[in-house]
Amino acid sequence: MSTKLAVSPKGMKFAPARRVNQALTARVERRALVWMAEHAPRWVTSDRLTLLGLGAQVGAGACYALARLPRFDRRALLLVVLCIGLNWLGDSLDGTLARVRRQERPRYGFYVDHMVDVFGAVALICGLACSGLLHWQTAMAMLVAFLVLAAESYLATHTLSRFELSQGLFGPTEIRLLLIAGNLELLRSPFATVFGHRFLLFDLGGVIAAAGMLAMAIAVTVRHTAQLYREESQDR
Repeated sequence: MSTKLAVSPKGMKFAPARRVNQALTARVERRALVWMAEHAPRWVTSDRLTLLGLGAQVGAGACYALARLPRFDRRALLLVVLCIGLNWLGDSLDGTLARVRRQERPRYGFYVDHMVDVFGAVALICGLACSGLLHWQTAMAMLVAFLVLAAESYLATHTLSRFELSQGLFGPTEIRLLLIAGNLELLRSPFATVFGHRFLLFDLGGVIAAAGMLAMAIAVTVRHTAQLYREESQDR
């Protein structure tokens, strides 16, 4: 994202936040996205890619619901993998395409992209809650943890002018890869045995994911609070 100031119709200046992505796949992904943006046909636009990403995430949620236990349609899980891939394409390429074509709309892009992320996550996790592949309580814990982490990220972007796309080595792409791996394991069996006890595979993964997201939210909240306190104490 460009760091130049954007001016609203009322003259209010808006400085796009610096993007920070230190995830495992970030460097390779960045090069791949720039290459695709440079070779994309003209009819491919950022708005169409954003809609593709949202539609694919909603589609993934619908496919999870179609795979519902006990009937358990494995074909729906394969469609989930396809939808996750299309979601990555739309969600990751839309901003890169705008920057490569120098068609940035900083305020519009930031707002729309992140509201799409929220609605898409709600659709995906609600689909999981309806699937029977995990208990709805686990799905709701995942949703709450995601929304808390997302809220912290958006507030930090506004107050620190730094948009952290990743937490540690994990970013959205890594989460998608883990979800794909989980789906492929589901094709074998929706259950897992741990210490002699049988659990739903996605219950285990969901509890770990929810706990991890909440832990990250707490850790970065403490770090950012301390940073803001130091910076504003020095300004007085």
